[in-house]
Amino acid sequence: MRYRLEVRLTPADIGQRVVIRWRPPGPADSKQMTDVLGILERADDQSFAVRRTRDGQLVVVPRERALAGKVVPPARPRRRRDGPESRPGAVAESGQAGGRNGGQHG
Repeated sequence: MRYRLEVRLTPADIGQRVVIRWRPPGPADSKQMTDVLGILERADDQSFAVRRTRDGQLVVVPRERALAGKVVPPARPRRRRDGPESRPGAVAESGQAGGRNGGQHG
């Protein structure tokens, strides 16, 4: 199955979270592609400027190198990683599980 790549970004999308698939500079016959995900800061007839979510770097994509681009939903909140002591029924510091008998056997 083949997908049609389309850049669907306009100046009206500035401030939105976007993804752009593009060809970075390299050999003319290169098939290499890469994606940039972040906040669209500029979109004009020459280029797109995206502030990368991961590290805050501003990536400028020349319009002629952009293969596809679209607005994407906000990132989901990251899940908190709690230690075992924060989960119900986890082993307490004394080494006993907090079961229905309060960790007591018998």
